Amino acid sequence: MTSEPTQAELDARHAEKMRKKKAARDKILATKTIEKGLLIVHTGKGKGKSTAAFGLVMRALGRGFPIGIVQFVKGKWETGERAVLEQFPDRVTMRTMGEGFTWDTQDRQRDIDAARQAWDVAKEMIAACRGPDPAYRMILLDELNIVLRYDYLDIDEVVDVLANRPPDLHVIVTGRNAKEPLIEAADLVTEMTMVKHPFRAGVKAQPGIEF
Repeated sequence: MTSEPTQAELDARHAEKMRKKKAARDKILATKTIEKGLLIVHTGKGKGKSTAAFGLVMRALGRGFPIGIVQFVKGKWETGERAVLEQFPDRVTMRTMGEGFTWDTQDRQRDIDAARQAWDVAKEMIAACRGPDPAYRMILLDELNIVLRYDYLDIDEVVDVLANRPPDLHVIVTGRNAKEPLIEAADLVTEMTMVKHPFRAGVKAQPGIEF
């Protein structure tokens, strides 16, 4: 009859397993030598795209990065993230543009004009990162995917500008329904999947959670 392993034996087996895992992990990490600016896309139907993006902004801010933000849709929203980031005027440039979701304005041409104005600002921010003294290390283009979905901007132009950004610049794009050319151009793509959402149970958008 085989006796059960002692706690000491279980601990020893675990330690050996973790030693091998660490050695394999270290070997993999040793091959990762590239450092570059990333094009990051947060998309999908689940909640958390902008939330995760602003988490990266906070992390980068903690590292001393100058930050540029263009919000393509939420111009009229009084958001918690805006209230926080306004406390760092020397480190964060935040342009809240757009006039709400397209079903709010119900004016396609007005939405197109707002999207183009926001995109012009985004291009100016990216251009300001060229040269020896870049204005930003990270730029967030919040809800850009929304205006691309409705073809308010030319996807080829957007992808060309983002793909040819300065090499050390991180750019984050959020919004559901990311188009395939943008996904192909991106370095990192995360799709948020909705498993459960309180809105379906009659719970409205709440401060501190949605805005």
